[in-house]
Amino acid sequence: MSVHSYNALTASPKPICIQVAGPGTVGVMVATQDPGSTSIKPLTPETWDLFEALVERHNGIFGGCWCVKFHPERDDHVTGYDGNRAFKRCLVEEGIAHAALVVRDGEDGEEAIAWAEYGTPAELPDIHHSKQYLAEQDLEPDYRITCIFVDKRFRQKGLVTVALEGALALIAQAGGGVVEGYPHIPGERRLSSSFLYNGTKAVYERAGFDFVRRKGLKNTVMRRSVAPSR
Repeated sequence: MSVHSYNALTASPKPICIQVAGPGTVGVMVATQDPGSTSIKPLTPETWDLFEALVERHNGIFGGCWCVKFHPERDDHVTGYDGNRAFKRCLVEEGIAHAALVVRDGEDGEEAIAWAEYGTPAELPDIHHSKQYLAEQDLEPDYRITCIFVDKRFRQKGLVTVALEGALALIAQAGGGVVEGYPHIPGERRLSSSFLYNGTKAVYERAGFDFVRRKGLKNTVMRRSVAPSR
């Protein structure tokens, strides 16, 4: 993986080249396409159209969520499909919503085919099982990864791992720190991607995360340190 040095939280997007390598995604759909070579771009006003197209191809993601669930609520947030989209765009333009976009060259140009949402606890405070999490919390991380999503055309091709590694690379460019993720422990019954919204414990283990504790019935708290890359 080659990384271009810049501040991921403030600078214009520059790609990070990541090759898809092996399995590691979650979900129940069988991939129908090979994504080919991909790069990582940060979610910014300049890449909003890529993110927007991915979400719209999937009807707003999880019932029109637009990946606003984990952000703090504000008076200017109007709920619903269009309201969530406008709210998310506002957060991106204000520089307080971050994600690693996995981008490929499609037939009509570049398209985002996966993302990993990340941010500080102040940017993403509304995690699931928050009451239990706060009661058992031993430290506050510098960053947390709250959602990973893969285009349904390209699942089972390792893109959960690609998106996760992309988020870690952008965090490294922003100065690094302690990063938490909250992946799932799948049971015997296969679950849809709406339940596996943050990858699996095994994916995070391969990315160098350590298991800290359980959160809820089938969620976990996992953690690793990321060194700065600038």
